[in-house]
Formats: sequence, structure tokens, C-alpha cells
Amino acid sequence: MKDYIVRVLAADATVRAYGATTLHTVQKAMDIHHLSPASAAALGRALTATALMTKMMENEKDKLTLQVRGNGPIDGIVVVSDTRDAVRGYVGNPNVPLYHKPNGKIDMSKIVGDTGFLYVVKDIGLKEPYTGYVDLVSGEIADDLASYFVTSEQIPTAFGLGETIDKKGTFTSCGGYIIQLMPGATEETLSLIEQKIYTYPAVSELLSGGDTIENVLQMILGSLDMKIIDTSPVEYRCTCSRFRMETNILALGKEEIMDIIDTQDIVETQCNFCNKKYQFTKEELLDIIKH
Repeated sequence: MKDYIVRVLAADATVRAYGATTLHTVQKAMDIHHLSPASAAALGRALTATALMTKMMENEKDKLTLQVRGNGPIDGIVVVSDTRDAVRGYVGNPNVPLYHKPNGKIDMSKIVGDTGFLYVVKDIGLKEPYTGYVDLVSGEIADDLASYFVTSEQIPTAFGLGETIDKKGTFTSCGGYIIQLMPGATEETLSLIEQKIYTYPAVSELLSGGDTIENVLQMILGSLDMKIIDTSPVEYRCTCSRFRMETNILALGKEEIMDIIDTQDIVETQCNFCNKKYQFTKEELLDIIKH
């Protein structure tokens, strides 16, 4: 089954939620970047979260960037998603070893770090993108994003993100959800959602046990008359192109480009998101400057 995102409403539209299953998306990222299971798990949570958050954006050309900069060995995470169902990302260190908590679950805070910042950049076509950030509260990514929504957007939010990995280092489930209280939501609704989240196993366990993401949301929101609004695909897909690389080169400035022309016959650039390489000759660089 292909990866997808489901959008639901509950409690007379005073609760909105999005859920995603992203196993193939994370596996593709793991293959492209040759990631260790730990690095893939960290990137996978960020990919899932960013894909979910992008579903809240409305315009066709809107774009969302998530950056996590912690003091852990992953050395940073960058993910970009757009409203055309594409998500992509990379990490600073692709070879982080696995760390586990006493209960056997992945200790993401040891991978990401528990000190640092989480940035959310929303490009909705204005002159400047909106940037919000919060201090990391745990490095688990889900907790940090929940803190971001409460602090920067004043929206009570529950995030669930996770994955399961077998003894061979193969991912058997990846996914997550975001649940938000909208204007008009009651304290009783909040208490019920919190109770349900604490009652049921983690989303990764439910998905690996055979539940769909719809089942997971139904467990939490079913008693609040949950209604599925729509579903949409999500996949790891890069949008790089030779033209984009030319734009990046042009951003270096004429002086630096001329220095490159004087010292190199061929310039090779590489996309951080898909590792595709692009080569430019001196003549092509001169042509970029002219235009």
C-alpha cells in the first residue's frame, strides 16, 4: 500500500486531525542517503511531521521547511514539503548508532539532542517567509513540535510520531498524527483526548500491529463523532533541477563565481535532498552571470 495522509474532523469540527503512514517514504530516504537505522528514524519523524503540517496550508505553491538543530550526533535535520504531496530531507550525520531507552524504544533525544532549537519556516507567497522557533524540550521531535504549536501559534496540539525497526535494521512501520483543538473546543474534549492518547499504545506499535492510521485516529477520536474528510498521497520526491542549481550558483555573487571560473574547468554541484549531481563548464557559468 502506498503512503498517504488522512484528514479528519471531530467534536462538531472543534477538533481537527491528520494522520499519516510513511513507511515507503522513509525507506526511500534511507536508500537515497544511505542512512543508518537511527539516522533514518530521526529523519523519518521529521518527514512525517512536515508532511502532516503541510496539509494545513492552502495554496498550491505553499512550502514548509522544518529544521531541527540539536546537540546530538545527528548534527541537524532539514525537511521541506509542499502542497503537491512531495516531501524531502536530509541529516547532517547519516551514520548515527542506535540508542535505546530501558523499555526498548529508540531514544531519539540521544540521537537529536535535548538542547537546541526547532525552526518552522512557512513560505506562503509573501515577500518574506514566516519563521517560528522554539527551544527543544526533549529532542523526541513530537514533543518539540507540540511545544512549537502552543508557543508560536497558540494552538493546543498533540503530536504522535514513531517507527518500529526489526533486528535486521529494517523498518516495519512509520507514521504519525497531529491532533489540534480549534476555537470552541471544551475542556472536556481536551481531557478525553489526553486520556485516550495515554490509554492506547504508541502509534508505531499500533501501525506495526496491523492497525491503519484511520484506526489509530478512531481509537482517540471515535467517541467524539470523528468524520474522515479526505485522503491524499505522500511520497519522498525531490524537485531539484538544473535551473534551480543555476539559481543557487547565481546567489553566490558575480565575484565568487568569477573566482570559481578562474580556478576550475568543471564545477560540480550536488542536491542535498536526492544526491543528484550537476556539472557546469566555464562557458555555462559565464552564461549564468550574463542572464
